[in-house]
Amino acid sequence: MQTKPSRRETTHERIVGVAARALRRNGYNGVGVADVMKQAGLTHGGFYAHFPSRDALLVEALVHAGRDSATLMCLRISQHQAQGQSALCALVNSYLSETHLHEVEDGCVVAALGSEMHRQSPSLRAPSAERVNGLIAMVQSTLPEGGTPEQAMVIASTLVGTLQLARALGVNAQGKALLAATRHSLLAQYDTN
Repeated sequence: MQTKPSRRETTHERIVGVAARALRRNGYNGVGVADVMKQAGLTHGGFYAHFPSRDALLVEALVHAGRDSATLMCLRISQHQAQGQSALCALVNSYLSETHLHEVEDGCVVAALGSEMHRQSPSLRAPSAERVNGLIAMVQSTLPEGGTPEQAMVIASTLVGTLQLARALGVNAQGKALLAATRHSLLAQYDTN
């Protein structure tokens, strides 16, 4: 029998959720403790009752963001597969969608933070690498029989790089055209179904 989360646990999760959205929106350096606590409806002074340091908050926020974006992506993949698309086609169409282009706060944490991950402290680099490996594993699981880990790495990096460049171009015709061109190219090359 599951017990109801305590008030402290609920508050802790609320702080982590706010930080996860801020992390994807603003990057590692754009997550301030005072801002996160304010957005969570709490005082700055209560932070250390929940986390020993800002890095500890960022680690939890990174894991939370990765879990949430993976769950959302799996849901979208399932919806595309229900329409008859192969697993790889569903992944590519979901990841490189116009919705994912503009939903930075709920989107892929690797695309949001990829260029910053290597500059972080060792305590943040390890969970960052786990997020990258998780994305590669998700891609690998969608490849047709005979798909290799190397292909999964190439596809994952293409997905992330395309989304980052499309976001740099903006939610406009040029950004959307980049998504469409990459979807077409990846599926023509890797989707044998």
